[in-house]
Amino acid sequence: MFKMTEQQRRQLDEDGYVILDRFMSDDLLERLRRRIDELFFEEGCRAGWEFKQEPGALRLANLVDKGEVFRDAIAMPGILEGVEYVLGAEYKLGSLNARSAKPHVEAPQPLHVDMGALPDEQGYSVCNTIWMLDDFTSDNGATRVIPGSHRWGKRPEEELADPLARHPEERLVLAPAGSVVIMNAHCWHGGTANRTDAPRRAMHAFYCRRDLPQQQYQKRLLRPETQAQLSPRLRWLLALDDPLNDELSASGSGRSGFMK
Repeated sequence: MFKMTEQQRRQLDEDGYVILDRFMSDDLLERLRRRIDELFFEEGCRAGWEFKQEPGALRLANLVDKGEVFRDAIAMPGILEGVEYVLGAEYKLGSLNARSAKPHVEAPQPLHVDMGALPDEQGYSVCNTIWMLDDFTSDNGATRVIPGSHRWGKRPEEELADPLARHPEERLVLAPAGSVVIMNAHCWHGGTANRTDAPRRAMHAFYCRRDLPQQQYQKRLLRPETQAQLSPRLRWLLALDDPLNDELSASGSGRSGFMK
């Protein structure tokens, strides 16, 4: 079973992200690709409606409700080990989405932090994972990250004249399909333009501390028949039986923010 190394933990501490090279098995990678492609076809122009749609990219949302393969992925111990390292033991899934950067579309994302969140007196509160369903290359819309920016306690839109502009310290996250990135989502980051002939697909499993609202309120989105199938572990991860999560969601206290 996968266990994070001290070097990987140190990279999360210092840079704010770590690449788990070829983490997915060939079978899992193929199952995710197949189901996500099916959903893009089935949902057509409605794809992503539960969360948002984006010029220059195709989106899917509410994936926990749309296939067992997604429910398997969000609870993989190796991934949750990294999430817990960033957030501590009290965390939950905030959303599960997919994004396919369209070919030949110059529509990069501005640098941002997820949900606009900043670290507080309790520490870090947001962590994202990027599941690379295609190779991430310098030309096809790979995510850019500003290493160490998770420690600055600032939002890029408040510090930069143009969050879309190239940053002198930015680094492209490049890795082969099947890799997964665990990212402290207080890091400044954003998707880049896809200048190739093919789409660049990824899945994003976003986690947050349990005292924050989910980015997408899972209890409302998941059909009753889906909820009835879930194990106690998944119900905890999705905060389905958590009165605090219900209260946070009812208050509308969350901010959505960009996702790559």
